[in-house]
Amino acid sequence: MAGVRSLLVLLVLQSSCWGFRSPLSVFKRFKETTRSFSDECLGTTRPVIPIDSSDFALDIRMPGVTPKQSDTYFCMSMRLPTDEEAFVIDFKPRASMDTVHHMLLFGCNMPSSTGSYWFCDEGTCIDKSNILYAWARNAPPTRLPKGVGFRVGGETGSKYFVLQVHYGDISAFRDNHKDCSGVSLHLTRLPQPLIAGMYLMMSVDTVIPAGEKVVNSDISCQYKKYPMHVFAYRVHTHRLGKVVSGYRVRDEQWTLIGRQSPQLPQAFYPVEQPVDVSFGDILAARCVFTGEGRTEATHIGGTSSDEMCNLYIMYYMEAKHAVSFMTCTQNVAPDMFRTIPPEANIPIPVQPDMVMMHGHHKGKIETESKDKTSLLQQPKREDVLEQDFHVEEALDWPGVYLLPGQVSGVALDPKNNLVIFHRGDHVWDGNSFDSKFVYQQRGLGPIEEDTILVIDPNNATVLQSSGKNLFYLPHGLSIDKDGNYWVTDVALHQVFKLDPHSKKGPLLILGRSMQPGSDQNHFCQPTDVAVDPDTGTIFVSDGYCNSRIVQFSPSGKFLTQWGEESSGINPKPGQFSVPHSLALVPHLGQLCVADRENGRIQCFKTDTKEFVQEIKHASFGRNVFAISYVSGLLFAVNGKPYFGDQEPVQGFVMNFSNGEIIDVFKPVRKHFDMPHDIAASEDGAVYVGDAHTNTVWKFTSAEKMEHRSVKKAGIEAQDIKEPEEVVDTKMENNPASSELQKIQEKQKLIHEPNSGVPVVLITTLLVIPVVGLLAIAVFIQWKKSRAFGADSEHKLEASSGRVLGKLRGKGSGGLNLGNFFASRKGYSRKGFDRLSTEGSDQEKDEDDGSESEEEYSAPLPAPTTSS
Repeated sequence: MAGVRSLLVLLVLQSSCWGFRSPLSVFKRFKETTRSFSDECLGTTRPVIPIDSSDFALDIRMPGVTPKQSDTYFCMSMRLPTDEEAFVIDFKPRASMDTVHHMLLFGCNMPSSTGSYWFCDEGTCIDKSNILYAWARNAPPTRLPKGVGFRVGGETGSKYFVLQVHYGDISAFRDNHKDCSGVSLHLTRLPQPLIAGMYLMMSVDTVIPAGEKVVNSDISCQYKKYPMHVFAYRVHTHRLGKVVSGYRVRDEQWTLIGRQSPQLPQAFYPVEQPVDVSFGDILAARCVFTGEGRTEATHIGGTSSDEMCNLYIMYYMEAKHAVSFMTCTQNVAPDMFRTIPPEANIPIPVQPDMVMMHGHHKGKIETESKDKTSLLQQPKREDVLEQDFHVEEALDWPGVYLLPGQVSGVALDPKNNLVIFHRGDHVWDGNSFDSKFVYQQRGLGPIEEDTILVIDPNNATVLQSSGKNLFYLPHGLSIDKDGNYWVTDVALHQVFKLDPHSKKGPLLILGRSMQPGSDQNHFCQPTDVAVDPDTGTIFVSDGYCNSRIVQFSPSGKFLTQWGEESSGINPKPGQFSVPHSLALVPHLGQLCVADRENGRIQCFKTDTKEFVQEIKHASFGRNVFAISYVSGLLFAVNGKPYFGDQEPVQGFVMNFSNGEIIDVFKPVRKHFDMPHDIAASEDGAVYVGDAHTNTVWKFTSAEKMEHRSVKKAGIEAQDIKEPEEVVDTKMENNPASSELQKIQEKQKLIHEPNSGVPVVLITTLLVIPVVGLLAIAVFIQWKKSRAFGADSEHKLEASSGRVLGKLRGKGSGGLNLGNFFASRKGYSRKGFDRLSTEGSDQEKDEDDGSESEEEYSAPLPAPTTSS
């Protein structure tokens, strides 16, 4: 009887959340029965794109839809174009970040409709479906391992794909454009040795009492199939879910599969470490809920007022034993959960702007609502605007005027405060080191001011300072998960671990003071440090006169090193010319290195040191100074162009998965001269420190002022101006700009010809009043000459010369409006000083002898090894 009851509950769940629909509901659909496309979606009429004799791409797109309400869910289906067996081996999202909140792709044999598209609350599939892919903003992409594919078609595979697209905030649709978001599949007819599948762990009987602070929902099943290998997972609850964790239990040992907040974007996340599951193992999952705020008990169900506890485990198996879909809805070992790791009971903090809003469930819909941040991986704009990510300088951030010493390092602490490492009154110039890299200015003593500043990220207030009388030439700065500072000093040739709350001195010192070398106990101008958050392993990039990465244990014991000096114009993987900056990608087990003088980024596996990928673009120029990784994005800054080179100094945002450039950025206030370090935060803020202008800029992710339609396979990009009412609303909600901001906007218009206002027009408007004043002066002198006789001609010439001299400026041979108007009664210099002095009095002259040798000098000869 219990078995029958469980079966009935499962069938009910299939009806409510798996999209099981009556065949009669098929007739309640939109009138479109054929795939019609708007002009903005031309190109999607060719959904099947041959790649070669065995492979083809399937472009599954919305057929030009315009949602009229926020939190709209549209579904569309596409039949597999072959009856033969095929294998999906890759997914590529085609979604605009400003319109699409998330997408799900299902495989099934009978969709709820074969029409153009329909509301998903009418169901996704009539029969049972299998989720194949999930994309969400601010989540990493799903990548299938090599040799792995989802089996479709043939006798046992799905015949249809059903795409579900959630449009959260529809403000981008004010222009009534048509959306063609979707996903492109790479399929092959070649049999794959490994077959991907989905294991769904789902609670069917959890009850959450009203007002109960903590409620656990546990699921466990014994695994009785051939071995499977887990590579990704996805969690799902509604509003009350706090954390979902999944484990493999073998011999009473718990191994984590995945742990995530269900209030974050509910895409598939890669497992931190590969997990294999064998016959006899137990798969266990726990969802932690709260009943606080509810007046009635909450049950498992398909509406937003109900709850769900789902863990999707994506795995692969050997083809001959493969099973495409498995479920677990029981708890066969409830006592076992007494020993579950404590982490499973700890909610994961989620920033307010990242919290998912859950809408109404009908059919198979798993509803997550709008999320206004825009930090996710995407390909470059020239191909597809999959997510419209863009950063711009935060013009209201006053930190740009802090003006510390040469800024060598920036990082973010666990509280998201900005930390700056600077050189005070010390500079790195041609007199700093001899030919053997021994520091020559010890007589100056250590820097007598605090070299580490903790800055409020919102108002740039200095919250804390430290590092006095410790350093000679600060360089790299990083912060571990416990908040400890890791810094390098190129004069001392040392690495320091510092407790920001202690005044007892460094917790750990690596290297020998003032002794350059290349053995296990010495560095030669080390540049940066990265600390693995899981293992505590220490990686040091060493450096200007060594070409290696050195690995230490958490206690500072030397473990290994790799890398060698570059040879030739085409350096090989693992060769470096000034490894200058490090960035860890923990969930992929990779360490990336800014190979500065080779103008590239190299990534390696942290366990095997195996080379993974090189990221190099012509727009980098010859240098890559610094990198930072966050949420699937890789940020970088390059160096000042060499003489004759065209590539400007700027910042880059790249999709880490494929290395493609998504966005480039520059400051408005001042300009990059030698951007030395970069730090990106989870909330979309990016900080850049410049060692020549002694400046730190803050950039923030910006919502684009225009909608850009997808540009792929013949789809033309369209720039549509933001409606006037939207601009008016923004103006009303934004206080009047300060005088400084107005000047900055003027600067931006003058310095950026492509900003929309022709430079010729601006120049003309400025010159007209000057010419008028000159004409008046000449007229007055002419009148005087008429009144006082012919000998006044010499005076006229001299007077005109004085006027022209003032227009040219003092010894400059150019026009200086500030000086000219300041010499006239009744005129103020206000508004002209910054225009006339920008780039001179606030930034170092390129001929200044204090310029750092770091940027422009060729790599120095190899040092003499010090014992």
